[in-house]
Amino acid sequence: MDLRFTDEDEAFRRDVAAFLEAELGGPFSAVRHRGGPGDESALIDERKAWEKRLGEAGWIGLSWPKPLGGRELPLMQQVIFYEEYARAGGPGRVNHMGENLVAPTVIAYGSEEQKQRFLPPILKGEAIWCQGYSEPNAGSDLANVQTKARLEGEEWIIDGQKVWTSWAEAADWCFVIARCDPDSQRHKGLVYLLVPMHQQGVELRPILQMTGDAEFCETFFDGARTAKGNILGQPGDGWKVAMATLGFERGASTLGQQMNFRQELDSIAEVARSNGKIDDPIIRQRLADAWMGLEIQRYNALRTLSDSGDAAGGAAMVTKLHWASWHRDLGKLALDVLGPEGEIAEAFPYALTRLQRMALFVRSDTLYGGSNEIQRNIISERALGMPREAR
Repeated sequence: MDLRFTDEDEAFRRDVAAFLEAELGGPFSAVRHRGGPGDESALIDERKAWEKRLGEAGWIGLSWPKPLGGRELPLMQQVIFYEEYARAGGPGRVNHMGENLVAPTVIAYGSEEQKQRFLPPILKGEAIWCQGYSEPNAGSDLANVQTKARLEGEEWIIDGQKVWTSWAEAADWCFVIARCDPDSQRHKGLVYLLVPMHQQGVELRPILQMTGDAEFCETFFDGARTAKGNILGQPGDGWKVAMATLGFERGASTLGQQMNFRQELDSIAEVARSNGKIDDPIIRQRLADAWMGLEIQRYNALRTLSDSGDAAGGAAMVTKLHWASWHRDLGKLALDVLGPEGEIAEAFPYALTRLQRMALFVRSDTLYGGSNEIQRNIISERALGMPREAR
């Protein structure tokens, strides 16, 4: 396992940095450092324009095959792009779901017609996607999906409710997991559908968070329709396809996430120096512990990206549990360093600083994407081979 970057990689890094500095220091300066955790609803139209600019410049689809319009870059250069993007203060990507989740799934499971139809608009930054997985009674227990889909002639008819649908209000399409066999249970009888959002039968209700943001919604399907051919896999394959989508989420972009974490940690240390909290030996030790935890994240991520063997599988399983718990604790550290003023803001909706937004948002990190309890179950059963508790 070689964690070093080559001279060619470093030249690529300079190209990425130069593009980002030119664009984010000029025409897109307003979106710099915007749209991150707790700030996801900021400047949506401007960030949509940014997606199109990335598409024009060839910075979307870095991992995609060249015949499908991608650049098919080596993994380490993909890592470099995400690191430099975060370092430059690139805005939160409104089409993360499209580029990094549904597109790889279409590439893996879609027909040639589906690839030619759905991939180019994502590549150009023109089509925004959201995810229709979680439901009120099917969050961490996703196999309890109750949303129904039935085939009538040349269309699928969808009825049910989804929740925590990030960027639903901005989205043109949603990839939905639904139950197509009414007599099925758990992982069987599911279907993976690509559903247009701009139609009768789709109702959105934004969910207001304590940060004052509302980047995700309740989504209600009441007779919503999508074409018969807008299915990935076959009826009954929905669980397999949905799990493949989640697997694509744990890719090179995790290094960009960690760069954002580093900027947050640096900001906390800067505040500690300015207000004298750095003189507190306990605060200094917590800052050091946070730095070490972040370094562990980086090397574990590079290990899992460099090694596709069984060891990498186990290492990947601990990733979510580790970073979510670490980030939650970083939020606590931020408030302790800020002191009483960290808990002061004007009347709702609050005009929060970046660190205040972060401290509030990180409470959700140990819940979404599989709670810490679910992550521990996955590690114990799949990595350690421990038996499931009899029920």
